[in-house]
Order: sequence, then structure tokens, then C-alpha cells
Amino acid sequence: MIADGFHDVPPGKVAMIVTHLEMHAPAAVRPVSLPDGIGFHPVTPDPDWYRDIFRRVGSQDWLWYGRLRKSDAELTEILGDPGVEVFTLRRDGRDEALLELDFRVPGECELAYFGLTAALIGTGSGRYLMNEAIARAWAKPISRFHVHTCTIDSPQALAFYRRSGFTPYRQQVEIDDDPRVIGVLPEDHGPNVPIFRAQK
Repeated sequence: MIADGFHDVPPGKVAMIVTHLEMHAPAAVRPVSLPDGIGFHPVTPDPDWYRDIFRRVGSQDWLWYGRLRKSDAELTEILGDPGVEVFTLRRDGRDEALLELDFRVPGECELAYFGLTAALIGTGSGRYLMNEAIARAWAKPISRFHVHTCTIDSPQALAFYRRSGFTPYRQQVEIDDDPRVIGVLPEDHGPNVPIFRAQK
């Protein structure tokens, strides 16, 4: 139990509030079409493809970093598992979205990663991608579809998930190494989150 009041975050670390959300039945969706020139595609990703789209979706403006700390072997094991499905939205031959569904826990699906690059923000593609996520998750024999987001992700994410039919059920405080301090991400990434270094 964390006591009430303020708690210092150690230098070199980043703190975030993580909100966990879930749905236990398929949410009603508002059908939308993709804009002309954008297509939805399944992907069998290799580590290079995955890291590229992961960075372009979540690591420049925000601080997605967890998968960037994994080795090629670790990523290949996750992405090659038959319980993990990956999709993208493609425009002009370039992949501009990441949808990763994780069915490795029987009876459940985790919306492991979801997002668009800046090239598709504001086009309505996010709603289309979420509709696909919901439909594909509940096409399997699951009883729970869940996701989590945090305060170093896009500030629009939590409201978007709630509008999509997910209900918050748990919050946690997470403290981890700041990925910019340990060299996983450049220092100019995640400009909305300040860097606190140890005093010399």
C-alpha cells in the first residue's frame, strides 16, 4: 500500500499511472470505412519491421519502449507465437499502424499494442482499426478482452479506449528506468515527460 502524499521518483527513473481496462462481451461498434488509398493487412513481422513501426507509432511523441529493450530472439519468440496476431494499415506501400492481439492466455485476448503513425492521425483510421481489433478478438472463444495504457502514452488513449467499450478496473503506479537515460530512446523523444538525472 502506498501512503498518501508525495513520493520522490529516483533520478534516472520515470513514473507513470497505468490504467487497466477490459470488456467481457463484444462492444457495439460504429462502422466506418477506411479513407481511399489505405488498406488493412495482416503481417508476419520480423524484428526489424516491428521495431520500425513500434518507434514510428509510439516512441517519438510518447515513450513506448518496452519492446525496444528485447533482443531479436526475444522478439522473434513473441511475434512467432501462433497466439499472437499482428496487423497494420498501409498507405502508398508504407505501413502506418500497429495492431497486436495476444491470445496466449486461454479465454482472453490482450490488446497488446495499438496505434497509428502521425501520417494517419485524424483520418478516422483509428476507429476502423479498433473495430477490427474488437471483431477479431471476439471471433475467438474468449470471455475477456483487455488493454492497459499509461500517462507516458498519448493523453487521448484512455478516453478512446473507454469510448470503444473498455471499462477501467484497476490503476497502478509503475516506476522504471527512463529509456532516454539508459540509451533505449533519444533524449528528444517524449518531450512531454521531463528527464531527471542524478546530481553530479
